[in-house]
Amino acid sequence: MTRGARILVRLVTLVLALSVVGFILTASFVYMWRNAEANSPKVALAFEPGGIDETIDKTVARVQLRMTGVDVSMPVAPDDDAEVIFVVEEGQSTTAVAYHLERVNLITSADAFRYFIQAEGSDRSVQAGVFPLKRSMTMAQILHALQTGGADDVQVTIPEGWRAEQVAALLVENGVIESAEDFLQAVQMGRSDYPFLTDRPEGASDSVEGFLFPDTYRFPRYTQPQVVLDIMLDNWQVRVDEDLQALADASGLTMYELVTLASLVEREAVLADERALIARVYLNRIGIDMPLQADPTVQFAKANAAWNPEAPDASIEAMWPTLTRGELNAIESPYNTYLNQGLPPGPICSPGLASIEAALAPAPEGSPYADALYFVAVADDRVPAVPPERAAHLEAPTPGMHLFTVSYDEHLQNDQAYGER
Repeated sequence: MTRGARILVRLVTLVLALSVVGFILTASFVYMWRNAEANSPKVALAFEPGGIDETIDKTVARVQLRMTGVDVSMPVAPDDDAEVIFVVEEGQSTTAVAYHLERVNLITSADAFRYFIQAEGSDRSVQAGVFPLKRSMTMAQILHALQTGGADDVQVTIPEGWRAEQVAALLVENGVIESAEDFLQAVQMGRSDYPFLTDRPEGASDSVEGFLFPDTYRFPRYTQPQVVLDIMLDNWQVRVDEDLQALADASGLTMYELVTLASLVEREAVLADERALIARVYLNRIGIDMPLQADPTVQFAKANAAWNPEAPDASIEAMWPTLTRGELNAIESPYNTYLNQGLPPGPICSPGLASIEAALAPAPEGSPYADALYFVAVADDRVPAVPPERAAHLEAPTPGMHLFTVSYDEHLQNDQAYGER
């Protein structure tokens, strides 16, 4: 046997011997510990409430915390008192919360924060809610805020297809903000630091109408309007993810234009299977320079003309007023798509994710009605039989459905037979 081989054999033997000794010592320690716990009822009195297992967990967590080298009493930025709105979702794990805190630079180490929670015996006690935090807060202060600060939050659901005025009224009604006017001013002033707001067409307003993402939110009571708006815009950026952005990049339209299209789809569609069809009709019209003739754009224009800041009325009837046929070609506004070519200057409401997806992925070529240029909404009392090509989606005639056609003559026939009167 060579000298090198002998050295290797000795090293392996030494490692095995040390492993055996370590196993024997560990087993002996565990045996004595359990025996002492079983035979001495006073032992548990020396440990914290919860018994020996919890005490061991806390001790291990304290050791792990020290090993990170993080000083939990030192804030990230002691002189930075600017508020950072931090959202904890319902059911979000402690680990996810910790890494989110690190990502937004409220703490220096997610691992240290997790160990700190365990060392304090506070695991799983972080509440869901919206929390105003500061980078001048220590870990202990942040943990305390996350444990106690969400109790007075307000939960609000923003429906799909609402205008900013409707959202503002709902926020005031629920005590999220004090002034609808201030919120609407923040919406009109807009933001320029979000990527999806940088590709507005020339002449578009600065408003972020269309990007108040419909969802269920938790807000602190009486929050600053700009903070509420930022939470909604942040949510939009998260929900409209990279995959959807890739679809937008491949579509030939900007994301702003696609959201504008989606807002029309949102206001027109009643049935889920019609969203992609309606989007396709509008894109077909754009492709041949044909006016969109979308009634909701005229409703939007009519409501804008009637809006009175001194006596605001954000009811559904005021925001989406009934139209006469004569008004379709009479209301002067850049939003009136009977009088103007192409998409309106911006979104007319905040569409939900389903309508955004329909705008990004309209009915494909070759599918039923993919070449349609017209559709008419069916009146509730004039519902026709289900067309065979839509039987896969509609089991029975349904109020709110649309009838799609390629020719204008067929459209007129459908309108006469099934349209509103």
